[in-house]
Amino acid sequence: MTIPVIVRNLGLAPYRAVWGAMRDFSLGRSPQSADEVWFVEHPPVYTAGRAALLVPQEVNGIPVVRVERGGDITYHAPGQMVVYPLIDLRRRHLFIKPFVALLLNCLTQTLSDFGIAGFQHAGAPGLYVHMEGGTGAFRQEAKIASIGIHVSRGCTYHGIALNVDMDLSGFKHINPCGYSGLRVTDMQTLAGRPMSLQSVKEDFRSRLLQLLADAAGDTL
Repeated sequence: MTIPVIVRNLGLAPYRAVWGAMRDFSLGRSPQSADEVWFVEHPPVYTAGRAALLVPQEVNGIPVVRVERGGDITYHAPGQMVVYPLIDLRRRHLFIKPFVALLLNCLTQTLSDFGIAGFQHAGAPGLYVHMEGGTGAFRQEAKIASIGIHVSRGCTYHGIALNVDMDLSGFKHINPCGYSGLRVTDMQTLAGRPMSLQSVKEDFRSRLLQLLADAAGDTL
């Protein structure tokens, strides 16, 4: 039997409101609830996951929200594709590590469709690209996508953020994901041309739905 997935496009929405809504959905869902995937952009905000130690109320005038997802501190702003997959892992025969691998694989394939080669960095979650400069462990590399998942009763919320065409200056005021010296870039910078957020969303959406169907043995 096909497991339904409802896709919602929330547009530009405040982080706290969306966080509360996905948490309420995840805690209130039943085994019969359809899985959902939410696409959204957020006004400028920092979010700090469980790995973050000292969390201020704001950074450079931008609010910081402490949340229950994995990972450290990151930045959201318009022009970034944020995706929240609200998925019942048990129904799709997935554990959390294969689910994270599925999301990263989907991101990698989407970047490839736009002529960008993404890769994973050992010990540093997310997705990276080759970029001149840098020092230390991230020399010749920059981060382009972050991931942070929380699981409650076998169901996921929070998700991924892919930098498409955004003002990256907010990353300069933090150690992105807790890593000193880590640079951050976006698809438009790498491609050297305007990048359509809607086109990236459509590509990622189709790939994600196919990978979720494959995991459950569905046929789209």
